[in-house]
Amino acid sequence: MSKLSIGRSVSSFPIINITLIALNILVFIHEESLGESIYSFIHTYGLIPAKVFSISLNVDLTERFLPFVSSMFIHGDWLHLIGNMFFLYIFGSNVEVKMGHYKYLIFYVLCGLAAALFHVLTNLGSLIPMIGASGAISGVLGAYITLFPISQFRNPVPIFFLKNIRSVPAAAIIFLWLVIQFLNGISTIDKSVDTGGVAFWAHIGGFVAGLIFVRFFYKQKYEFKERPGRYYH
Repeated sequence: MSKLSIGRSVSSFPIINITLIALNILVFIHEESLGESIYSFIHTYGLIPAKVFSISLNVDLTERFLPFVSSMFIHGDWLHLIGNMFFLYIFGSNVEVKMGHYKYLIFYVLCGLAAALFHVLTNLGSLIPMIGASGAISGVLGAYITLFPISQFRNPVPIFFLKNIRSVPAAAIIFLWLVIQFLNGISTIDKSVDTGGVAFWAHIGGFVAGLIFVRFFYKQKYEFKERPGRYYH
């Protein structure tokens, strides 16, 4: 059974994943500096489904399609950012090492685009901006569970009722993440258009895209047995 532990990989360093995390943090710091202008920023660079296909709204091509990419790097608050970056760090690093740096970058962006498109198609008339890296990260989770289906994580919080649990199945963590995202999505239903929100269907679209795209970006025979050294985690 494959086990992943915290430490530096003997074979590669996930430079793309670390760079993606850094970019998300830098964009959020910029958001925090905007003050009341943050609402205009989110409505400009967040993905608003109604803008994509509408012919009645006066928007140019840049306004229609740039948010498919820019929205991946915008977050609503520190909790939103930290939660996403935590999962991207844990799962993305191993996927990048397995897949390769440039392939991983293309894979990540494609999953984000697929998630955004799925969100648009399921919310065609919505004026609520979709923001966050969750769609792309969902794709990473889809790739991870395909590449490392029986991997275990050493218990990072050995306290109280968890103290006797030495490892946790990665599949269980991914399932918990999806549940959390679903609950997050429900919690935004009654919020104002100006607040943006977490998009459940984008997560589903990203996850399915990850399951599909990983077959094209990693075609070698999967190896699940313990290998010398440790994956970066």
